[in-house]
Amino acid sequence: MAYDFRAIEPKWQEKWEETGAFHVEAASDKEKFYCLEMFPYPSGALHMGHLRNYSIGDLTARFLRMNGYNVMYPIGFDSFGMPAENAAIKMKTHPAEWTRKNIDHMIKQLKSMGCSYDWRRTVKTFEPEYYRWNQWFFLQMLKKGLAYRKHAPVNWCETCGTVLANEQVIGDGVCWRCDTPVVKRGLDQWFLRITDYAEELLEYLDKLTGWPERVLTMQRNWIGRSEGVRFDIEIAGTGLSLEAFTTRIDTIFGITFVAIAAEHPITSELASRSDEAKRVEILDFAARMAQRSAIERTAVGGAKMGLDTGFKAKNPVNGELVPIWIADYILMDYGTGAIMGVPAHDQRDFDFVRKYGLGVIPVVRREGEPIPNPDEMTEAAEADGIACNSGEFDGLPTPVAIERIGAWFEERGLGKRETQYRLRDWLISRQRYWGTPIPVIYCDKCGIVPVPEESLPVRLPLNAKVPENGGNALLGCPDWINTVCPECGGQARRETDTMDTFICSSWYFFRYLSLGSGEAPFRRDDADYWMPVDLYIGGIEHACLHLIYARFFTKMISDLGLIPPDMREPFTGLLTQGMVIKDGAKMSKSLGNVVDLDEIIKKYGADTARLFILFASPPDRSLDWSDKGVEGASRFLNRVFRLVEDSVGGLKTADRKRVPMSAIENAESRDLKRLIHSTVDRVTRDIKEERQLNTAVARMMELTNGLVSYKPKDAIGWALFREGIESLLLCLNPFCPHICEELWEMSGNGSILALTAWPKADEDALKVDKVSVVLQVNGKLREQFEMDPGLDRDELARRVMRMEETKRRIDGKEVVKVIAVPDKLVNIVIKG
Repeated sequence: MAYDFRAIEPKWQEKWEETGAFHVEAASDKEKFYCLEMFPYPSGALHMGHLRNYSIGDLTARFLRMNGYNVMYPIGFDSFGMPAENAAIKMKTHPAEWTRKNIDHMIKQLKSMGCSYDWRRTVKTFEPEYYRWNQWFFLQMLKKGLAYRKHAPVNWCETCGTVLANEQVIGDGVCWRCDTPVVKRGLDQWFLRITDYAEELLEYLDKLTGWPERVLTMQRNWIGRSEGVRFDIEIAGTGLSLEAFTTRIDTIFGITFVAIAAEHPITSELASRSDEAKRVEILDFAARMAQRSAIERTAVGGAKMGLDTGFKAKNPVNGELVPIWIADYILMDYGTGAIMGVPAHDQRDFDFVRKYGLGVIPVVRREGEPIPNPDEMTEAAEADGIACNSGEFDGLPTPVAIERIGAWFEERGLGKRETQYRLRDWLISRQRYWGTPIPVIYCDKCGIVPVPEESLPVRLPLNAKVPENGGNALLGCPDWINTVCPECGGQARRETDTMDTFICSSWYFFRYLSLGSGEAPFRRDDADYWMPVDLYIGGIEHACLHLIYARFFTKMISDLGLIPPDMREPFTGLLTQGMVIKDGAKMSKSLGNVVDLDEIIKKYGADTARLFILFASPPDRSLDWSDKGVEGASRFLNRVFRLVEDSVGGLKTADRKRVPMSAIENAESRDLKRLIHSTVDRVTRDIKEERQLNTAVARMMELTNGLVSYKPKDAIGWALFREGIESLLLCLNPFCPHICEELWEMSGNGSILALTAWPKADEDALKVDKVSVVLQVNGKLREQFEMDPGLDRDELARRVMRMEETKRRIDGKEVVKVIAVPDKLVNIVIKG
């Protein structure tokens, strides 16, 4: 019969489900492995990027089960967020209905792919049973002072109608979801004090040896540790001062202006102390600058914009007065929002003063060279060298000058040396409906009152109607908003902002562990056994969003005592898979190059789709979609199917005992035995150690070729052939589970292949009868000999030198040196 994947694949999916083949529980007698992919957003349907992600994860889980590990392999759906709202508006439906429908479809797709999840553990973050614990974690952080509310300039997306965290402003200052330019707006918002963990988040990166260096570098840069001096700059004649921070306090003698951010609170104060014309000018300029994106404002080489406030600042080291400007490239959410302008040694400052005609004072020169002439400078000079124009500190090398001037500030009470981070507290307020309600109540008498824990969850009202032009549907739910204060019993109102959906994905990997846990987010003994995640698989685009938030949450959960105090990181290993591209670009509906996963499975079957996606490229590199490649994978599986089907009679009657190499005399059979076990050995290493899944497939194709060519003639031949077929099916199973299960059963086995032990390579079979040794003369290839394996250098050299071909090559020449590499080559260096 033909390879009928349409019948075979549903058959085995039902069999796995009926038998609970992939259900897992904690077991102290087995080594655990927690394998996890980043869970999907239920956007409607899985795409090829998902297929690649989940095929890698499923292969890993299946391989490790067969190798005796107790494998936790769950799935869930990150199901809050704006796409559901936007779809609800477009489809004239409710976000909950749209989300449930999509989840049902995606579960069907995942099952059709053959994913070996423990489906009992499925998590859906939009369900109250889950987001109740988002709210509970928020209340714990509120108690610890890690959650707080403040008025702040925030990133605002007009299209989405909501606030964005710093990490969600990408590229040229646009929204990470819709690419709309982000603007600044002042709002009362809820924040999580992730900066309390900044040093540990940075320090522990050194312990994540199983993470790609690229991700570690991205996180180090995002956290951005800086050591410097924080000090005050007096605003002359006002009684006011500005706080500044610099990592290069040694350049303070080079200040020629002070620049402040348009959003700095001092801006409006200076405006109020100016005449009417200047006041209007300052406020208008500040408003215009605040609307520009951070990328536009801070780009090196970009046109700088500024306004002289008319006020002067006093240099704390020499008392000289310099002008205070509002500058577009100064941001309020990085540093203090005020900087000392040292144009001689900072390119953006240099560009600014050249545009506005301000001065330049070099305070660092290269060793052995004169002080740069400011009138001749065409760009900022290097900031490392020897201090100059710096009073008593002249002549000091840069590191010494930084240390001495920092100490000088502290001795006089003018400033303090400290460590600062680029990382900012996590803004979690979102002015949208489809998210976790923030569990606080506002009472005119009692102020901000947390919802009592026993009243959780604060349920999202499902009767809310999402406005057609976007916005927060909760504002149209007065019966939900108006409530009673838990403290005084008086009239109160609920918070209408919802939580950033990244809250949901910051701890979901804990929730999987405890089936049906209603009294806690998860059970401690489950976390003690399963955590941390051993291998986490997903896209590198989450390096500075989800991965930092998940690390922060794990540390916070540890500090709450829910997990051991030394469990500080969630993911031991991280695999960032490459993109799937077609026609030279990432698959995208807008580009019209999307390949429909359902259509591929319908036409070729899940095993073919999996095999192609795993064979076409190493996991961490981009993969070029190829219709011909899919067809090639299909041909290979048909070939394997025919190979087994055509040999069923002999396979069922063949001896199941392994034939030792010592009992095999026939050269062809010995070669096949060696091929079988070298394939097992190399495929095992390719998966376990190298993660080179494509080369593992290539090796199985070679074994298939060997089995097709081999014609068993006797009992030993059939036993060996069966050994080869079983080894092939066992090795191929994690890649193509359905066809392998079918052929395993067809060839007379009663067990479920997925639960069968992984084959072990026979060391005796790996030994070769002969090895090819090349002869080089002065480094050039001259001859090739078949030799006994394992000869040491001296014996190999002696035997090669005795060969007639060797004698002919060196006849009449002086042998200078003989270099032997066991089992590889002999190189003879001659003269004459």
